[in-house]
Amino acid sequence: MEKFENYNKSYINGQWVEGKSESIFEDVNPYDNSLITKVRLATREQVQEAFEIAQQAQKKWAKSSVEERKEVIRKAAEYLKSHQDEIVSVITSETGGTVLKANVELHLTLEVLEEALNYAGAIHEVREVPSAIEGKVNKIYRLPLGVISSISPFNFPMNLSMRTIAPAIALGNSVVHKPDIQVGLVGGSIIAKAFEYAGLPKGVFNMILTDIPEIGDEMLTNPIPRLISFTGSTAVGRHIGEIAGRNLKRVALELGGNSPFVVLSDADVDQAVNAAVFGKFIHQGQICMIVNRFIVHKDHYDEFVEKFVSKAKSLPYGNPSDPNTVIGPLINETQLKKALSYIEEAKKEGATLVLEGKREGNVLTPFVFTNVKNSSKLAQTEVFAPIATIIKAESDEEAIEMANDTEYGLSSSIFTSDLNRGEQLALSIDSGMTHINDQTVNDAPNIPFGGNKGSGLGRFGNPWVVDEFTVTKWVSVQEKERQFPF
Repeated sequence: MEKFENYNKSYINGQWVEGKSESIFEDVNPYDNSLITKVRLATREQVQEAFEIAQQAQKKWAKSSVEERKEVIRKAAEYLKSHQDEIVSVITSETGGTVLKANVELHLTLEVLEEALNYAGAIHEVREVPSAIEGKVNKIYRLPLGVISSISPFNFPMNLSMRTIAPAIALGNSVVHKPDIQVGLVGGSIIAKAFEYAGLPKGVFNMILTDIPEIGDEMLTNPIPRLISFTGSTAVGRHIGEIAGRNLKRVALELGGNSPFVVLSDADVDQAVNAAVFGKFIHQGQICMIVNRFIVHKDHYDEFVEKFVSKAKSLPYGNPSDPNTVIGPLINETQLKKALSYIEEAKKEGATLVLEGKREGNVLTPFVFTNVKNSSKLAQTEVFAPIATIIKAESDEEAIEMANDTEYGLSSSIFTSDLNRGEQLALSIDSGMTHINDQTVNDAPNIPFGGNKGSGLGRFGNPWVVDEFTVTKWVSVQEKERQFPF
């Protein structure tokens, strides 16, 4: 992809600009630590400038036609499609994702753009509401919200960035976007290239390559943005929520997860195991929706463990650019050390290690623990690594209770042969999403994607994202002179 030309620069006001910080970030391949590019970080002042530019650009973009916005979305998608092979290569090298993961991520990103075409006209819709006052006509308008502050994570950076950016732009807003600097090319630069190619007016989309030590809370405290969209940890989400609440800003927060995978007494074990291995080990477990706890009825427990371990230990691992690889590297040394610390703590807590993986470079092969207590630190922590936790339930009722016994509530799944009962039990799990006879990692641009409890606020997906990224306004027209009592 143009040998990464300009990819190490921020994109502000339609221009690729060098960061003005003294700090330089080395963007490395997490598999072999080879250097991809160096990035001179943008400063707090450059972020402030981007917000000011976005504010001015949004005023004009808010008046753009539906067709103009759709054409930009179409051409951005066209750019991504025409550079598919190169983009997959960059996703693999920068995020450590396998070829499968890279293709899935690009596919999901394109789906988000294509769905945006279906609601780009929402800000021109006007609805009339009856009035009790004679001669009054009530009109309800939907207007763009304004400037959106967008912050995305390292795991699925292109998809999770576009999930905010596409609806924001389609609905007449402007964006200042900060991807995780570790994946700045995938999470920011490629997206900026796509919208540059698409002819998006300058200033509507701005992308900042920088890091928190450089800019502090500027993406949160700047007075210009009306909404802060963040995907990441619950701890950071709480910090954002506190600042946003104090400043009366809206938030769209998709935070941590501790997704339960419940195997009931009437489940098909083979079907459950096949789903379980995918739902735990895709992208090395570095997904917010990943299965964090397998809660298995006692009647199936031993069989499930045996078959799950057998399948997990056969997964190919190593270089993510090899199409056969299933387990690639974790994103960085910090995440690796965290994962290893969880393993050591689980051993001390008395969990049984039935599959002992190993570290090879930055790759961690699957670990599987059984006899885990649902109240243990291992079971209650979002591990973000290829570490499986299998918990025994004495009954179906206890399994559902344990599924709910967590501060998180993002995704969940239930395996059962009784689909009607499964659907009713799904409603009793306090999470934003529950999947019957499937694993927990599911996404689509036309569903209400989001979490409950500590897993976030707000919903992405059409049409729910339209409410998140617009404001409604009541305009009344008194067509007949109104009589007042005084």
